[in-house]
Amino acid sequence: MQVSIADKLAQERRARLAAERLLEQKKVELFAANQKLALHARSLSDQIVEQRHGLERARAQAESLAGENHRVRDDLELANSAVQIAQRRLWEALETIRDGFAVFDANLRLVAANRSYLGFFDGQVAVTAGVSYDAVLKIVAEHGMFDLDGRDPLDWHHEMVARIRRAKIEPQVLRLTGGRYLRLIDRWGDDGDLVCLVQDITKTMAREAELDEARARAEAANRAKSAFLANMSHEIRTPMNGVVGMADLLCETELTEDQRLYTETIKSSGEALLKIINEVLDYSKIEADRLRLYPEVFDLERCLHEIMVLLGPSAKDKGLKLLVDYDMFLPTRFLADPGRMRQVMTNLIGNAVKFTPAGHVLARVVGIDRGDGHFDLHVTVEDTGIGIAPEHIEHVFGEFNQVESESNRKFEGTGLGLAISRQLVELMGGTVWVDSELGQGSCFGFKVTLAVAEPRDAVPGPTPPITLKAALVIDDLMVNRVILERQLQTFGLAVTLCRSGAEALAALDAGARFDVVLTDHQMPDMDGLQLVLRMREMGQEAPVLLLTSNPDEAAQSALRGALAGVLEKPVLRSELFRNLQQISQPVVAVPVSAEAVPALRQMRVLAAEDNRTNQLVFRKMVKDYDIDLQFADNGREAVAMWQDLRPDLVFMDISMPEMDGREATRQIRDCEQLHGLPRTPIVALTAHAMEGDAVSILAAGIDHYLTKPLKKTAIAEHIRSHCPGTARPAVPVAEPA
Repeated sequence: MQVSIADKLAQERRARLAAERLLEQKKVELFAANQKLALHARSLSDQIVEQRHGLERARAQAESLAGENHRVRDDLELANSAVQIAQRRLWEALETIRDGFAVFDANLRLVAANRSYLGFFDGQVAVTAGVSYDAVLKIVAEHGMFDLDGRDPLDWHHEMVARIRRAKIEPQVLRLTGGRYLRLIDRWGDDGDLVCLVQDITKTMAREAELDEARARAEAANRAKSAFLANMSHEIRTPMNGVVGMADLLCETELTEDQRLYTETIKSSGEALLKIINEVLDYSKIEADRLRLYPEVFDLERCLHEIMVLLGPSAKDKGLKLLVDYDMFLPTRFLADPGRMRQVMTNLIGNAVKFTPAGHVLARVVGIDRGDGHFDLHVTVEDTGIGIAPEHIEHVFGEFNQVESESNRKFEGTGLGLAISRQLVELMGGTVWVDSELGQGSCFGFKVTLAVAEPRDAVPGPTPPITLKAALVIDDLMVNRVILERQLQTFGLAVTLCRSGAEALAALDAGARFDVVLTDHQMPDMDGLQLVLRMREMGQEAPVLLLTSNPDEAAQSALRGALAGVLEKPVLRSELFRNLQQISQPVVAVPVSAEAVPALRQMRVLAAEDNRTNQLVFRKMVKDYDIDLQFADNGREAVAMWQDLRPDLVFMDISMPEMDGREATRQIRDCEQLHGLPRTPIVALTAHAMEGDAVSILAAGIDHYLTKPLKKTAIAEHIRSHCPGTARPAVPVAEPA
């Protein structure tokens, strides 16, 4: 029993411990379950919070989308309203314009058109939206709304359809049967639509017709003015040929002092009148934009020296020295219009001589090689004249302008020379400028770009070298001494400069030795010839070159035999070079037996001139020449005399009765070609000086032409240059060319 109770107690104890362990286990499980439940509860709570936030965001987004939708709806309404306003304004504008406007779709069916376009068909046919372009053309053609110039309506329809099918549609002008004119302007759009514009140009066509008529009247008036100027030039030059020519011949006769004064006044007044005529003619051509340039190869240096020789007498009367400084390393032959280049330089140098009472006039030419066969030439004319005030600098280049002042009011002129010169230079693509100081002189210049007309470093052939080593230059003007020094140094000579004969004699007396002496003719205290005499008296035998403005006077001097040469100033570089060559290697004359010289005849010259006064002037001008001169009174007679006489040279007047000089020349050239005869040189004598005259004269087969009044020197030059080898020299050697 006791054991049983103990066992029961032990069992109960074990049972209680097991229960406690189970309870403890359950507590642990319950705790774990609570933790899981807490985590799940927390997760659910977080999800609920997140869903609440998402819901709030969704609600906010929904509210925002609702606002945006409202704004978009408002914007769309505003845009639609703006489009409607713009469309209304566009159509109001299209309806306002007087031009017809229409749009056709890609299938060429009318989409829209303004009232001006539709109004064109009022009273004729009904054109509405949807009608095809082809149908519109057929309707227009069938109803005869356009003037078809006699063409078949169906052909016109096909032409218009072909026109509209082109990628680029050219505008077309159509004339309505009522007399109105329409211009059709059509263009394909980017989306394939055809945009059409119809302009009523009736008034424009009427204005163009008026302008054409006015242009025709203006051209007729311009032709009449040109013909008037040409006729006036001819009518004035013809009698002036007698006045100036006879005065020139009269000056060569024995006259009293008063008679010579009167004769020279007549001559100078006639030449002044001709200069004015030439300037007015040139200005009229420039004003009408009819002046043309005729480029040809010419020698710029020679042209410049010829101008100096031409102006020499005027400068000599005033005691001025004319000087030329031409860059020794510059080519001399260029391609340009020689007549216009000469005219510009003559105007500038002539003005310098005119406005310079004392001192000198220097023409300087320098250039820059552009490397493409062209040179930038700078031509300047410097003088020691009256100068120009700064406020009058630009004034001198105006038309009919001369600076009015006490110092130059005594000088006459049209005031066109500088204006014409500037326009000529600008026509050549150049520029003109002037620097001047009142009372100190002026420097006029111009720049032009010209093509070189000679090969670089060209050598015409083997030439004798210059073996001279030392040169003495005597001139009272420093500028002239410097120019000669530069030229001689280029030839390899050492140069000593003296400003007077006394200074030169002192240098020679001091023992200096020179291979050549160059001395000016006219110098104060001791002139060049007196210097040569003193040198010979001292036993100085160096060859002397005399530089003079009056070669005739030097040639008649008793000391001519003591000179190695006489060079006319301004001295040509080529002439100086040749004289130095001759001094270096004197030419030995080869005797020729009299039997070897064939008998020579007179040169035969035919002059065709209908004016008796001009015949008399021409005859008197050539009376001292060894020629057989015959006159023809008209072109027909000239052709007949040419066939009988076979002259060596023909002087042909242009304006003659029965047959003019051009036609007579053509017949002579045709006869030469037909019979294989040599070409006879023909020189035109003309009083015409308008644009195109020279072209028509030379086109007739004439070789050269001279403008009246004639110059004896020009006639002599042509006779000399065309004298054949079978004839005796026609012009005396002393005759200036």
